[in-house]
Amino acid sequence: MEFSYFPGCTLKTKARELDETARLAAGALGVTLRELPEWQCCGAVYPMSKEEIAVRLSSVRALMTARDEGRPLLTLCSACHHVIKRVNHDMRTDEDLRAKTNNYLQPETPYAGETQVVHYLEMLRDEVGFDEISRKVTSPFKDLKVAAYYGCMLLRPSSAMRFDNPENPSIMENFVSAIGATPVKFPYRNECCGGYLAIEDRGVSRKASCRVTRSAVQYGGEALITACPLCLYNLKENGDGEVPVYYFTEFLAAALGLKTLEGGLARAS
Repeated sequence: MEFSYFPGCTLKTKARELDETARLAAGALGVTLRELPEWQCCGAVYPMSKEEIAVRLSSVRALMTARDEGRPLLTLCSACHHVIKRVNHDMRTDEDLRAKTNNYLQPETPYAGETQVVHYLEMLRDEVGFDEISRKVTSPFKDLKVAAYYGCMLLRPSSAMRFDNPENPSIMENFVSAIGATPVKFPYRNECCGGYLAIEDRGVSRKASCRVTRSAVQYGGEALITACPLCLYNLKENGDGEVPVYYFTEFLAAALGLKTLEGGLARAS
């Protein structure tokens, strides 16, 4: 299995653990990630105005490159996935925006949303399979209760993202089960952590983050996993510190015996 891979800026700096453990695990699972050449920042925030063509261009270039390489485009950061997936949806469904974007870029072959955008979790579920992951786990997290935090960007708007049920998702809980841990569902698992408000109003961000971490603990979570660098930062820095927070790929790499998970969490021998 081969995918074109868009890591995004944060995975090259503050979120290196997300990128490194994802690559390690992919290799062990028989998945090849071909990093796009000369990719540019996706912009991190989806442009709401249809007149904002320039800020969509880096995403469209990435999508065109993946199309020309003949592979689906795999993303990992929740923000990158959100922006690129929605821009791809725009290019497929909005004729006027598509025409303006192609007129600006003047590609040899106009782009019309042909590329399939896949999140790493979707690749695990749909291509590798959670049953196969379970068979390859060498160091399961026995009896550890893990709360999966989706946040808001993976799931919404559901008409464009088509990631999972936006109100009652299950993909991350199924992942938790596959690595031998016990999944914990809690009320705030798909609510915003206040990440984009962390600089402007840290009080609001802290309140939102604490709701998430306290809810996870209240429902029995002993660890919290996420796919979003901004969420991880916010839950760690502005949460109440009652529960350790990790990238889901850190758990995956540890369960496959590729890297030790920091924090001394319990696991099977």
